[in-house]
Amino acid sequence: MLCFQVTGNLNPMNLRVMLLATMTLKSNLCMPATNVNLKIKIIIITMKTNINSSFWILILLSLVFNLSVAAQDQSEVGRIPSKGMAKFSKDGNFQPYKFTRHAVGDNDVLIDILYAGICHSDIHTERDDWWSVKYPLVAGHEIAGRVVQVGKNVTKFKVGDYAGVGCMVNSCGECEYCKRGEEQYCLKGNVGTYASPDYFHNNELTQGGYSNNIVLSENFAIKIPKNADLKKVAPLLCAGITTYSPIHFTHVKKGDIIAVAGFGGLGHMAVQYAVALGAKVTVFDVTDNKRQDALAMGAVKYVNVKNPNELKGLDNTYRVILCTIPSKYDLSMYLKMLKVDGDMVVIGLPAFSNSPSIDVTNLVMAGRRKLYGTQIGGIRETQEMLDYSVAHNIYPKVEIITADKIDEAYQKVLAGEVRYRYVIDMTSFK
Repeated sequence: MLCFQVTGNLNPMNLRVMLLATMTLKSNLCMPATNVNLKIKIIIITMKTNINSSFWILILLSLVFNLSVAAQDQSEVGRIPSKGMAKFSKDGNFQPYKFTRHAVGDNDVLIDILYAGICHSDIHTERDDWWSVKYPLVAGHEIAGRVVQVGKNVTKFKVGDYAGVGCMVNSCGECEYCKRGEEQYCLKGNVGTYASPDYFHNNELTQGGYSNNIVLSENFAIKIPKNADLKKVAPLLCAGITTYSPIHFTHVKKGDIIAVAGFGGLGHMAVQYAVALGAKVTVFDVTDNKRQDALAMGAVKYVNVKNPNELKGLDNTYRVILCTIPSKYDLSMYLKMLKVDGDMVVIGLPAFSNSPSIDVTNLVMAGRRKLYGTQIGGIRETQEMLDYSVAHNIYPKVEIITADKIDEAYQKVLAGEVRYRYVIDMTSFK
């Protein structure tokens, strides 16, 4: 709150001084990431003569300058220096970027990032495929690292523990969905790990895991078991939970005949989880290059959709189809393959400009076959997924890269050449 109280002659000089002071303070105090509500009350006692006015002008401007510097210093107290690989425009390349994160609060943890997975969502966001984003932008919501600092109220972690971070770093905690452990559907909107206004910290935009550290609430950090293969853990925090959740809420079980459309970062995780439950899995993709990999992971059938002969006789076959495809495809074709009352769960996210669609008439004529989407999972389910994955040795197939290879990795993901998830060794970033 900024206010002026003026006594004496209210002349144009006084008004100009007040206006100048107000504008100067406003421009200097409007800075990101201060956790302090600065309340200032400036009282100008007397301004009666031109000579006195000149004297008070100098005093006031000096006060404005010192208050501005003090406010800036206060806003930086406790902030965590960070550095990452960022894009500065949608068409630019990744460059080193220094920034700061909010201070470690009483309920927060500071994690040194060791590994960060590259998700297709990172690419869409960095390329501005979905919504307008602000640059510079550090992506990455598949994070594995080590806790190096904890707030005084933290009980979930201690310094030295391994911890992971997925697609969220906070949520309101008060709505019906947060209270039942589905923070991904927070009615206020969850705070995303990157490119998201953090309404707990003055709406500063979050920056992600292609960086050396991250600060977040302990409630949104995931405990990584000590026996986990750490370099393979990071992708589980997005690709893992995104596929684990729908497999479980559709109650896939032993003997079920299901399908996975798209055999990439998400698809190869879905196959592993479904096979582990005893389901009979068919994989659909657009190339023969992944056929042997899918069969080796336990799929009973592999279909190249570009080969019409392989598509014959598949209508009315599957109880569940998980669609992980990140580009345009024929929704109607897959709906016909469902059993009546079957579920087609869409978890792949194409760019808006390349998104599939379905005519309402085709949807009705498909019969009682359900088509819907889902987002990741809540924190409780994510922890359950990670514990299950480690216990059953279910991990993504990864290629470890250094931080200077992110641009190259993006191009290979878009070309479908990755087998099956790139993971950045963030210790390579100096």
